[in-house]
Amino acid sequence: MAEFTCLQFVSSFAFEAMQKVDVVKLAALSDPELRLLLPCLVRMALCAPADQSEAWAQDKKLILRLLSGVEAVNSIVALLSVDFHALEQDATKEQQLRHKLGGANGESILVSQLQHGLALEFEHSDSPRRLRLALSELLVIMNKASDSNGEFFIKSSELFESPVYLDEVADVLCILQAELPSLLPITEVAEALLHVRNGSWFMCLLVANVPDSFDEVCRGLIKNGERQDEESVGGRRRTEALRQLCKMNPTQALNVRAMVVEECHLPGLGVVLTLDQCKNDGSEDTVTDLVSFVSGLLLGTNAKVRTWFGMFIRNGQQRKRERSSSVLWQMRRQLLLELMAILPTVSSGRIGEDTADTDMEPNISVYSALKEENVVKASAMLRLYCALMGIAGLKPTDEEAEQLLQLMTSRPPATPAGVRFVSLSFCMLLAFPSLVSTPEQEQMTVMWLSWMIREEAYFESTTGVSASFGEMLLLVAMYFHSNQLNAIIDLVCSTLGMKIAIKPSSLNRMKTIFTQEIFTEQVVTAHAVRVPVTSNLSATITGFLPIHCIYQLLRSRAFTKHKVSIKDWIYRQMCETTTPLHPQLIPLIDVYINSILTPASKANPEATNQPITEQEVLNVFNGLTWGENNRCRQRHSITAQLLVLYYTLSYEETLLSNVKPLAVQKKPKSYSAALMDQIPIKYLIRQAQGLQQELGGLHSALLRLLATNYPHLCMVDDWMCEEEVTGTDALLSRMLLTSRAKHHSPKKLQEAFQMVSTNYTQLMQTLEDLMLLSASELIPFAEALMLDLYRLLNADVPRRILQIVNQLWMLLNTVMPRRLWVMTVNALQPKAKLLRQQKYTQNDLMVDPLIVLRCDRRVYRCPPLMDITLHMLNGYLLASKAYLSAHLKENVDQDSKPYQNNTMGVMGQPEAPEVTREELKNALLSAQDSAAVQILLEICLPTDKERSHSTGKILKQQDQSSSLSESLENTQENLLSNVREVQCLICCLLHQMFIADPNIAKLVHFQGYPSELLPLTVAGIPSIHICLDFIPELLAQPQLEKQIFAIQLLSHLCIQYALPKSLSVARLSINVMGTVLTVLTQAKRFAFFMPTLPCLVSFCRAFPPLYDDVASLLIQTGQVCASHVATQAQDIDPIITRLKYLKEKTEVTPDLHRSVSSERIKKGETIAPESLDPDVLLCQRVEATFLEIINTAVVGV
Repeated sequence: MAEFTCLQFVSSFAFEAMQKVDVVKLAALSDPELRLLLPCLVRMALCAPADQSEAWAQDKKLILRLLSGVEAVNSIVALLSVDFHALEQDATKEQQLRHKLGGANGESILVSQLQHGLALEFEHSDSPRRLRLALSELLVIMNKASDSNGEFFIKSSELFESPVYLDEVADVLCILQAELPSLLPITEVAEALLHVRNGSWFMCLLVANVPDSFDEVCRGLIKNGERQDEESVGGRRRTEALRQLCKMNPTQALNVRAMVVEECHLPGLGVVLTLDQCKNDGSEDTVTDLVSFVSGLLLGTNAKVRTWFGMFIRNGQQRKRERSSSVLWQMRRQLLLELMAILPTVSSGRIGEDTADTDMEPNISVYSALKEENVVKASAMLRLYCALMGIAGLKPTDEEAEQLLQLMTSRPPATPAGVRFVSLSFCMLLAFPSLVSTPEQEQMTVMWLSWMIREEAYFESTTGVSASFGEMLLLVAMYFHSNQLNAIIDLVCSTLGMKIAIKPSSLNRMKTIFTQEIFTEQVVTAHAVRVPVTSNLSATITGFLPIHCIYQLLRSRAFTKHKVSIKDWIYRQMCETTTPLHPQLIPLIDVYINSILTPASKANPEATNQPITEQEVLNVFNGLTWGENNRCRQRHSITAQLLVLYYTLSYEETLLSNVKPLAVQKKPKSYSAALMDQIPIKYLIRQAQGLQQELGGLHSALLRLLATNYPHLCMVDDWMCEEEVTGTDALLSRMLLTSRAKHHSPKKLQEAFQMVSTNYTQLMQTLEDLMLLSASELIPFAEALMLDLYRLLNADVPRRILQIVNQLWMLLNTVMPRRLWVMTVNALQPKAKLLRQQKYTQNDLMVDPLIVLRCDRRVYRCPPLMDITLHMLNGYLLASKAYLSAHLKENVDQDSKPYQNNTMGVMGQPEAPEVTREELKNALLSAQDSAAVQILLEICLPTDKERSHSTGKILKQQDQSSSLSESLENTQENLLSNVREVQCLICCLLHQMFIADPNIAKLVHFQGYPSELLPLTVAGIPSIHICLDFIPELLAQPQLEKQIFAIQLLSHLCIQYALPKSLSVARLSINVMGTVLTVLTQAKRFAFFMPTLPCLVSFCRAFPPLYDDVASLLIQTGQVCASHVATQAQDIDPIITRLKYLKEKTEVTPDLHRSVSSERIKKGETIAPESLDPDVLLCQRVEATFLEIINTAVVGV
């Protein structure tokens, strides 16, 4: 500003001396520089210091000596001699008076009537009056500034404008602020000084005399500043004032700039400070501070800052002021100079001018190599100009556009930074095609793109960077061919690292250049398949790789259109992968599978890619072998194996889901079951579980495919077992692993099994050692373990060995379940089958899961082996469901031919409804599940040998037991039997099956099973309470057997689950019994009521409110039977005889009669076998039921 061009500001040297109170530096100052700092120095010399040290005393003497030769010191001493307390009181009163008058200029308390102008009055006044004159004027300006509501004004003040009195006014101002800080806060004083001429000079002197207030003043000025400082006079004055302050204290310039960005005020100040910093630095080796600062504003994460600075750029371009005085113009000029400084020595414009008369051949390049030390700076410049044009809306001038294009089309050295520069240049060319405006520039661009294609391989081989610009060129060409302009825009934005609004229509010219002059579609596909795969591809390799190009070509079906085989390239790339998984691999496999199964067009159904062969799939997994030390050796990485597994599973699922669309064409072959059996699926899934973070979404995708196609590999029990295997127990086992356990071999294990009949110790020790190995290390022992499993079926094998074998089996089940199951089923076959060498396969067991239960019957009474058998049965039942579902999908063409129950309808009757294959499948699965349940329930029944043994044991117990403790011991021994343990295992499995499919429970109970199992099933299967839902339906069946079974089942359920629902169903069953009583014949009545009447005892025990209904039913039943007997006989002697018999028995042995009758009722026996009449026997059962109910009631009381 011209208003203070002749004034001397405080130098940075002087401010630093004041800030540090460096007396030596102060003594070195010239008289004019020292004159500006006199107010602070005089106060420092006269006021009592807080520092009483000897060093400060010496420094104070030097300051006094320094001030002794300055004449102006006397006037400042006179100013300090004034009564500032009275001055402050008068100023406060004047402030209050003006507040009452609403800011009007009335009578002043500080200053009485002025005879002359303010400047002349100041000259003629003494020190106290000078202070009052300056204070009065300053308060007027401060009040007006506070009442301006943000509108800037310039206050014309003779006192602050007269060049003759500026030094004296500055002294007065500094003394006033120092002595009256509460009345004159320095931030408010600084804000007021902006409204007077020479305000920046006064402000610098004020801050120089109070150096500690620098940050406070700067922050206050910035906080009260405008969002766009270039738009107003006030903003420009504020910017200039802060700039002068920063020149006085350059070490804090960057902090002030940070305040500007933090408050989002005064963007011009931030740029000006940066320009000043660049002039001071003068460094040419690194990216300049201006480039870094502007790039940080536009490319940072703070959207508010980005919008604020973008508005500064846009407003600066619209302003019509003098360009040279604009901060934006200064910034653009500096950036252009920096751009030209890193350009090659020969520019395109110069060549056009200098060689206009020469005969240059068109093949001679006008490009110059970019110096290696300038490559990083050039990349930063490109990103900055992209941000300025794309985010801030900067419109480049012709000169800027020409220099930018010259830089973009320059040729960097073959370094990683050079690869990055070429990629940025190429994306900038796509983002701002308007930079190419003339035919000469277009030709230059085409030549540069051709150079990129030629040099791509050299750059990649020299730099060692896998992600070179060649893949980006290929990818953009594919996008142009498929007209995916939005994908190109996304590619450009991701490469540049910023979101730029690019119109697709602006890419039309570049599209023509790519598709017609550089890359035709046939050239693209032929070139892509020859691109080598990326070695050790992982997510750590960033940028655009060949995999991105192949992915886009597969999506556009370019390979099938031009009959180019891509199978080998994809297979090689899958094998050349490592962790962390590259995110493009899974989408690549998905689109490849789609290109195999879906033709490119209906007109050409043969236009599909070839699938990976079975041998190639096996080659990836054949490297998974175990050596002599049981350590796994792999030829391919675990990532490659998981990707091939994902490919095979996803291929099979996609093939099954697209069977109908593929029916009209040549159906692709599915992979054989033999191949899938050889893939260690569970082992690979377990490996993937430990690498979830590095595999991205591959682990979850594999789990989804497994749950759909291999549900038997996703059982909850297996996952829970794996949690135990991979927990702290496994870590402890590794710590306890001995050298002896490491040197065991399958052959030694087989030898230990052969000696099991004579020596259990060796086998037990070997198995104990194997328990310390991990699941993967146990795999070589699996075959030996299963081969001799039948030897453990002998009754004298210790339970500890069986338990260890069970644990080893469960451990192996976590890595090789399918192969292990087949070996186990074959090992547990009866001896007759083993002699015939009948070996079941995986397919056999999936077709008929009940084969698992056709094992040696000794397994049924060996709980550890029965646990294994039940686990396999559950797995094969699930596998059978998936197998049948897949079978239906594979043969979908037969759905149009539904089956019928009979081929010809009977005359007068409608034909039987059609039965679909889906219904037949569901019926087969239901029959299969129910058969398995029935077989398991049959296993729970004791054998004849066990019955006889149990009966003899009970009789012996009754004869020998003399005390209650012996009886309890025998009972506990009975509960800990193998039969009881097997029953518990079976009940657990049935519980899971009923939970998974309640229809199985309904089907099994409609079929019925021995009633002696009801106490076991009701007590052992928690989910059996669901039977309460369908017992009313079972009672409504016409067959008496089902009604009897329903009532017996209900009697046990009422005891186990005494719920309101059970009460209502029990009341219903009593009503059904009453109804049935009136319609049944004698034989059926006897068959129905003999087993069901004891159930009434359970009803009454569970629900006492049913006593009345039960008593009524019993009386009615007795009356019916008695009347029927009376109609058939001439007298009722049998009944009278029976009553006498009961009376005599009751009188003689009432307690014995009660216990014996109860036991015989439960066994279905009659109390008086001398009478064989059914009605008489039924009467006896009614009487016994009455007695039992009474006995139950009495015991309950």
